[in-house]
Amino acid sequence: MTSIPRSGSVEEPSISPGLTLLLASACGLIAANLYYAQPLIGPISASLGMSVETAGMIVMATQLGYGAGLLLIVPLADLFENRTLIVTMVLLVAASLILAVLVPSAALFMVSALAIGLCSVAVQILVPYAAHMAPAAKRGQVVGNVMSGLMFGIMLARPVSSFLTELMSWQAVYYLSSAVMVLLALTLRRVLPQRIPHPKPRYRDLLASMHRLVLTQPILRRRALYQAAMFGVFSLFWTTVPLYLSGPAFRLSHGEIALFALAGAAGAVAAPIAGRIADKGWSRPATAFAMLLASVSFPMVFLAPEGSSWALGLLVLGAVLIDFGVSANVIIGQRAIFTLGADIRARLNGLYMATFFFGGAFGSAVGAWAYAEAGWSAVVWGGAIAPLLALAYFATEHPDLMREAAQEAA
Repeated sequence: MTSIPRSGSVEEPSISPGLTLLLASACGLIAANLYYAQPLIGPISASLGMSVETAGMIVMATQLGYGAGLLLIVPLADLFENRTLIVTMVLLVAASLILAVLVPSAALFMVSALAIGLCSVAVQILVPYAAHMAPAAKRGQVVGNVMSGLMFGIMLARPVSSFLTELMSWQAVYYLSSAVMVLLALTLRRVLPQRIPHPKPRYRDLLASMHRLVLTQPILRRRALYQAAMFGVFSLFWTTVPLYLSGPAFRLSHGEIALFALAGAAGAVAAPIAGRIADKGWSRPATAFAMLLASVSFPMVFLAPEGSSWALGLLVLGAVLIDFGVSANVIIGQRAIFTLGADIRARLNGLYMATFFFGGAFGSAVGAWAYAEAGWSAVVWGGAIAPLLALAYFATEHPDLMREAAQEAA
């Protein structure tokens, strides 16, 4: 079995197109588990006896589990052999999915949702794993390609779960995904090269070092907060839009909502594009563009009468643009933080992802509450304002900050 050169090796890393495709596909399949429930909060909450106001907790629980895993489990990639860790987490995802279907109450379902999120952090072990394999000149491109799989998984999870629920039931979604996870674990065990981190710090030292990274790495802090705002509006939109589309304004079925989500998935094409842009050194203008794009995508739905075909078309366009902006910004941020040091990439990625997934959990909870209390208009204006706040913070960043950080790491 081949292995990736250890951190600190002088051997130039490389990654084949086939392995890149496998890593991208694995990221997409695993990440989809975080979002299968998003368009199904209606039928799931109904079967569990939950109110509309608390339905957003279904998605929030998964995202909170994911955030906890990013902080507690992803750093283990700097301690243990990566392939074994990835395969173990994927198998635990499979078990958690089965548990979610079998539990008899809303409280136990929430525990299962937390476990699904916790174990799905295998995705964020795969991303720095790919970065370790990529040559420095193409690292942004490789990470962008792998992350495009993750973003497609997130975005296609919604139409897939809606279609399967219309054909069978929401429980079938979880059963089928569990089977896919088992097959994926077997494939990764057979194909992935080993990666043994070096040096191997103690786990408590890893956790302590994460606190120091937050304090000493301004690029990490800023990029994480930028993306927290962006992912918050992403989650706010996709948690509430199925409720809005199935409501009195449009009265769409699960299948029709699935088609809507499928159209929105086109925004995932931003990931590989953003990786190439970041490699060329154009991260600053691309970041500002992504934030502005996400902001204007919300209020433009008011350009047409509510419930009309034009309004539905603007919603589809808005979904594509929101997904495009969020996908681009996350890749630019990852490209930036991965320049801060090869031996700490798993911890950097864990902190980065944890911060913005907590933003996503907040967006899901606030979105469901705002929609129930104040309607769609409250969702729209909340979604428009958050990226502008991130843009205002971004405007205070010194233009040379990323270059100086990369030079220090080198």
